[in-house]
Amino acid sequence: MKASLNFIFLLCFFYCVAQQKNNSNYLQVAYSYGSLLAPKGVNHLVTGNPESVLFSWNNRTHGEKDWHQLFNYPDIGYSFIYQDLKNENLGKIYGIYGHYNFYFFDRKLDNNLIFTIGTGIAYITNPYHKIYNNKNIVIGSHINSSSYIRLVYSKENIIDKIGLQAGFSFLHASNASTKAPNKGINVWGLNLGINYNLEKNSIPYKTTIDTKTYKQPIHFNLVTYAGFNESDHIDSGKFPFVIFSAFLDKRLNRKNALQLGTEIHFHSAIKESNTFYYIFNGDVTNNNHHDWKRLSVFLGYELFVNKTSIFAQLGYYVYAPSIQETMIYERIGMKRYLNEKFYASLSVKAHLVDAEALEFGFGYRF
Repeated sequence: MKASLNFIFLLCFFYCVAQQKNNSNYLQVAYSYGSLLAPKGVNHLVTGNPESVLFSWNNRTHGEKDWHQLFNYPDIGYSFIYQDLKNENLGKIYGIYGHYNFYFFDRKLDNNLIFTIGTGIAYITNPYHKIYNNKNIVIGSHINSSSYIRLVYSKENIIDKIGLQAGFSFLHASNASTKAPNKGINVWGLNLGINYNLEKNSIPYKTTIDTKTYKQPIHFNLVTYAGFNESDHIDSGKFPFVIFSAFLDKRLNRKNALQLGTEIHFHSAIKESNTFYYIFNGDVTNNNHHDWKRLSVFLGYELFVNKTSIFAQLGYYVYAPSIQETMIYERIGMKRYLNEKFYASLSVKAHLVDAEALEFGFGYRF
């Protein structure tokens, strides 16, 4: 899904601020061969099978913090991806990411099933240009947010410190409608990689987490989201937006919380788009345009990882006279809690697979 993977979590600076190293690191190089998932109407951009190479540095956790133990001692790392899209109108992708590796089985084992999620920034060499590259109708900017996921089976220390990984991957890149066009680039692939342990993994895993029942009362939240976005009309210009959100949240345990709330949306790009449609249809004298404001309700889920959390919300517009997409929307992003009351967030709001905006948020939890 185009915007959903950007949430997520898009946020290099949220991801792992000042993580403590424990001198248990490993490197990985992985090759991927796959296919470009082209949006409807752009099959002319599928001219080959994309290939990529991933380089990553990974730092193991050993339970120094409670959340390490809660999530089965994940790895924290940084990665670089080179992706050849095998199409002259799309070019190549160079991406830098922060990532987590989550382990399905006992972390102490040398063989494991690993789920990786990475988020960062990608440079795309051949974006849309109305004169020189007008066939690329999926990406309108060089700099884009990007995310990737991998599901691989890993076997460490096959030959001394060298191991193997094999599995599947999915990469997404888009600019979250900051510049049209923005249909997004999606690539899936088969992976084969080599691991190399920089040190022998002899650090013991701590198991000191407090197992007492974790409880919190229901909290009330106020959040303001803001930013700039552009409509689907190319070169229509960027316009500001602001969204005011109010919701209740209930912590179920140390890792999970549910949300219920309402929002009011003010997108100037919708107001300008209304004017465009009236002029396009020849009605230049009618100023009685549809109301561009929107009101919605939503349900949400939040996953807590230390002071950082990942959240997803599914909303429905109860008032949206100027809606040009579906009445359902989703928001996926990350929060960084500054203290017990204040937090900042970065998220992508989308209508099914069409991203509407990249949102910078600031909230207060009562």
